[in-house]
Amino acid sequence: MPSMTFDFAPASRADDTALPHPQLPAMSHSQDFRQRAYTKIVATLGPATDSYERIAELVQSGVDVFRMNMAHGGPEEQQPKVDIIRQVSKDLNQPVAILVDLAGPKIRLGEVANGLIQCERGDEYYFVDGDEPGNERELTSTYEPLTSELSKGDSVMLADGSVIMQVVEKQPGRVRAVVTQAGDVRSRQGINLPGVKLSAPAISVTDHMHAIWAAKAQVDFVSLSFVRAPDEVRALKDILRSSGSKADVIAKIEKREALDCLEEIVQASDAIMVARGDLGVEINVAEMPIQQKRIIRVCHRYERPVIIATQMLESMHDSQRPTRAEVTDVANAVLDGADACMLSGETAIGKFPAKAVQMMNSIALATESAIPSMMRRDSKRDDYATLHSVTRAVVCGAGIIARQLKAKTLVVSSHSGGTALALSQQRNLVPTIGVSAKESTLRKMCLYWGVTPLRGAPACDMQELIRSADGWARLLFDAKKGDPIVIVGGSHLAAGPDDDEMAGGVHDVVVVHEVEGE
Repeated sequence: MPSMTFDFAPASRADDTALPHPQLPAMSHSQDFRQRAYTKIVATLGPATDSYERIAELVQSGVDVFRMNMAHGGPEEQQPKVDIIRQVSKDLNQPVAILVDLAGPKIRLGEVANGLIQCERGDEYYFVDGDEPGNERELTSTYEPLTSELSKGDSVMLADGSVIMQVVEKQPGRVRAVVTQAGDVRSRQGINLPGVKLSAPAISVTDHMHAIWAAKAQVDFVSLSFVRAPDEVRALKDILRSSGSKADVIAKIEKREALDCLEEIVQASDAIMVARGDLGVEINVAEMPIQQKRIIRVCHRYERPVIIATQMLESMHDSQRPTRAEVTDVANAVLDGADACMLSGETAIGKFPAKAVQMMNSIALATESAIPSMMRRDSKRDDYATLHSVTRAVVCGAGIIARQLKAKTLVVSSHSGGTALALSQQRNLVPTIGVSAKESTLRKMCLYWGVTPLRGAPACDMQELIRSADGWARLLFDAKKGDPIVIVGGSHLAAGPDDDEMAGGVHDVVVVHEVEGE
């Protein structure tokens, strides 16, 4: 049967920055392509995984995006990792994205006596101004206005909420607090102040400098910690754009204030991270599961990728197997509709980083296979559409066609990534390949659920793309002669360098092709 083309409108002009495009690009993961979960994996780099060999191993195990935590190293420490990731990506011929995570206004303790204090219920401590505590009962912090912004009755939570103190008296330059939940506290551990309105800016001078470095390093995503309002997200975007970067901005939801204006923050952001470590301290931990589901629902409505983070496979710091509760946690995140799950200490400092990645991939894969119909998106999302109406209709139709025909693969050619993201948000179980003339777009696809970016594809010529897709279907999905594949693109598979799907470039063609080879 010949290819069927549904042509709705003229396309834009070709992008002359196209990459080389052999018909069958080499793929480092071609042998296990079908063993990669649709849900993407974000892994944090650290001392356990900062070498070329370790990073390559993680990519081959299933990592799509690497996170660099700027709270644990500045540009001098992080730039070599950027260089290694780019080299690994080149050597494996596989797009890999980089996420730079700005520290934000994280408040930490200063040095405590002997590096550790054992807090017993009823003990009294004093938070004091300055850097040097006068005795073992005095505590300092990295946040200069702390004593002036605390009030009687406020809770001070230390060490991720394992120790709780309540303010009982306020004096000039010092605050007296009583331990209400006992535990151990170490130097430099975090301080959370649920319900306390802080004057700290969302983007510190250090964060600003790190954002400029991230822009110059051409990273793909920059996340902002402790977001409280949409203006803070827009401010980070302005810094990146003024530095020549088109990196997507990820807002980390970890404050009560963020939950109070969640929809506005989601709208202002390119993606969202549910940072459950601090969020679970800032709010009642019993609320966490419901808030996680709520955040994911809002992200679905606005078609924003959402990452679930913190303690997903925590026990794999030291164990080769996760607990059953952790497996269930990852599975529930997949069932809820997370686009990606993130590993933190498991890969940064854990003993079994590659095994943690492989386990997360296995859990996601098993969970996805158990729900063949998957979840369908809330129809209200059309009210918030940012894609061109023709592109949106074509993308929707392509997904339906691919499902009904049981297509072996769905190929999308995307200039900015907007069309690939829209396909991703449909949650098709038809394997989707994303192609683009822009390397930066391919790397952004690394965060898009179910979309596998492929380098070296003919992203600007429909007939060449059909021939290549025919070959991929046979090589990667065991397609036989007559099996259908579906391709989405513009009339001439082209977009000008300043046009994209989000700004007016139209994807107006769906091609249904039957595999020709044996």
